[in-house]
Amino acid sequence: MNKQAKALNSTLGDAVAFLSSRGKRMYFPYGGILGQSAEARACKVNATIGMAFEEDGSPLVLDCFRKGINLNSKSFLYAGSFGLPQLRKVWKDMELKKNPSLKGVKFSDPVVTNALTHGLRIVAELFADSKDELVAPDLFWDNYELIFQEAVGCKMRTFNTFLNGAFDASALEKALLQPGEKKLLILNFPNNPTGYTATNEDAVKIVSAVKAASDAGKKVVVILDDAYFGLVYEKGVHNESLFAEFATLSENVLAVKLDGTTKEDYVWGLRVGFISFAFKGASDEQLKALEAKAAGNVRSAVSNITSLGQHLAVEAFSDKGYAKEKKAKYAVLRARYREIRRILKKNPKYAESFEAMPFNSGYFMCVKPKGVDAEAVRKRLIEGYSTGTIVLSGLIRLAFSTVPLEKLTALFASVDSAIRDVKGGRR
Repeated sequence: MNKQAKALNSTLGDAVAFLSSRGKRMYFPYGGILGQSAEARACKVNATIGMAFEEDGSPLVLDCFRKGINLNSKSFLYAGSFGLPQLRKVWKDMELKKNPSLKGVKFSDPVVTNALTHGLRIVAELFADSKDELVAPDLFWDNYELIFQEAVGCKMRTFNTFLNGAFDASALEKALLQPGEKKLLILNFPNNPTGYTATNEDAVKIVSAVKAASDAGKKVVVILDDAYFGLVYEKGVHNESLFAEFATLSENVLAVKLDGTTKEDYVWGLRVGFISFAFKGASDEQLKALEAKAAGNVRSAVSNITSLGQHLAVEAFSDKGYAKEKKAKYAVLRARYREIRRILKKNPKYAESFEAMPFNSGYFMCVKPKGVDAEAVRKRLIEGYSTGTIVLSGLIRLAFSTVPLEKLTALFASVDSAIRDVKGGRR
C-alpha cells in the first residue's frame, strides 16, 4: 500500500473501518506531479505543467475553440452515455485521416470519455482484476499507478524503457512472457515524462514483442495512450498510432485506443476524450458490445460527458480555420524543441552535469543528473533559481510546452548550475 494512503488511513483512525479495501488504497498524490507543481507555482520559470503556453505566457489555444463558446441551446441537453453521435462520427473520420494505416481496418466507433484519465479508469475497470498485471515502461505517468494499482488493485510490472538510446523492446517482451495467462500493456507515445515516441524501427520490435506473447497463448490487452498524438518533431519517428498494427495482430490481442482533444487540440479543461476497440476477426456485434460495456461504465460513474464540451468540439472541428490554427500551435512547440537541441549541442559541458534522455516529441524532455539526487536538484532549482521542474523516477522532467523560447537557455543553465551546487554542497 502506498505510504500516502497509509498516512490518510492513520489520520482516519477508527473511521477507516468505513472504507472498502479499495478505499483504503486510495490517496491523493500530494508528493507527485501535482504537489511538485504547487511548490513551483511562484517560480519565474515554471517547467512543471502538462499544458502549453504562448511566448507571452497566455494559454496556447486555437481560436476556433475560443470563439465557439457562443453555442446554441442544444449544448445544454444530455449528450448520452455513448457521446454525441455527430462527434463520434467526426472523431472516427479524423482518426482515419490521421492514421492512414487504419484504412480497411475494422474498429469500434469511439465512445466519449471525460478525457484520457477517465478512459484509463474505464479500461482498468473493464479489463483489470486483482490477479492481473499491468506491464508498463519504468518511465511512466504516475497516474497509471494510482488508477490501476491503487484504485483497481491490479499488479504492476515495469520494464526498462531505453537501451542504447532506443526503446527496449526486448525488456518489454521479457515482461510480457512472465507467468500469467493475461497481461495488460500500456504504451504512451509521445511518452510522459520523457517526450519520446517510438521510431519506425522501435515500432516493428514492439509489435513483434507483443506477437511473441500472443503466440505463447497469452491474452494481451494493449492500451495505447495517445494523449500527445501528432506532436512529433523528427523524421524516422512512427507518426501514427500503433493501434492499427495491434488491431489486426492476433485474436489474442485486444487493442484499446485512448485519445482526445486535451493535448492534441490544446484544450486541457475541455475534458473530451475517446475510447476505441479492435481485435483481429472482431465482428460488428462484438465491437458494439465493447462500446456498450464502455458506455455502461460511463453511465454508472458520471451518466454522460459534458455536452457543452462535445458541442464545442464539433463546432471547432468543422471550422475552416481549424487545420491552419492547429499547425501554427504545433510550430510553437516544435520551435522550442529545436532550440533545446541547439542549446544541448552548443553546451557540451552540460554532459558533465546531466544526461539528456532520448526525446523527439510531445511536451516534455528529461535529464538525468549525474552523481546527485534529482529531488535535491529540484528543490535547489526552486530556492536558488526560481525554476520549477518535476522529478519522476530519478529524472528531472522539463515541460518546454510552458517555457517561452527566450527562457530556454536560462532554464538549462539553471539546471546545470543547480546540479553543480548540490555536488558542491552549496545551498
